Amino acid sequence: MKELVLDTETTGLSVRDGHRIVEIGCIELDDLVPTKNVFHVYLNPERKVSEKAFEVHGYTDEFLSNKQKFSEVAEDFLSFIKDKKIIIHNAEFDIGHLNNELSLIGKPKISNSNIIDTLELARNKFPGSGISLDALCKRFRIDNSKREKHTALIDCELLAKVYINLIDQKEPTFDLGENNELKVTLNDKSDYYKKIILPTEKELSDHSEFLKKNLKKNFF
Repeated sequence: MKELVLDTETTGLSVRDGHRIVEIGCIELDDLVPTKNVFHVYLNPERKVSEKAFEVHGYTDEFLSNKQKFSEVAEDFLSFIKDKKIIIHNAEFDIGHLNNELSLIGKPKISNSNIIDTLELARNKFPGSGISLDALCKRFRIDNSKREKHTALIDCELLAKVYINLIDQKEPTFDLGENNELKVTLNDKSDYYKKIILPTEKELSDHSEFLKKNLKKNFF
């Protein structure tokens, strides 16, 4: 099953206060390597952005006023996430807002069965430590200098790298091949563990002789 990393930005924290989504970003992963398959939209939330939310993402009411409404992109979004594991940092927040949007237009909610919450992964792996996205970037030495504001696609890119580190995989390596074509490869588990060096025939023979001498000395 392919995976995707998802992030949203909203007009405020709680759907109970009528807050809505203003941005959705998704990056598809195939064997943990980002593909070119990306879903990204800005949305007209049909309400004003709160001051606190504006401080987080910087999207003004004027900027969002001419964007599509969620109802206009819902089918494309649901098609994009279909049959994929969804990786989210603090899934309760994003899924809560997405399911609210789906409920408003009479669509079925997203099931939690396909959700991987990296906040929970980090909490279990590093109890008592900072587990915000910025804290995890710092822990794994991931450059988050572009994250001046919380924007969905930048957060997805960072979270993809954090997720790979959380599950103890290596990050993709980037190599320029012939004609300067960029090739992306992911080190598999055989590269991740220590290199195995098999003994030579002479070493096996010497070891056998050693065992014979010591066994005879100690037991006879």
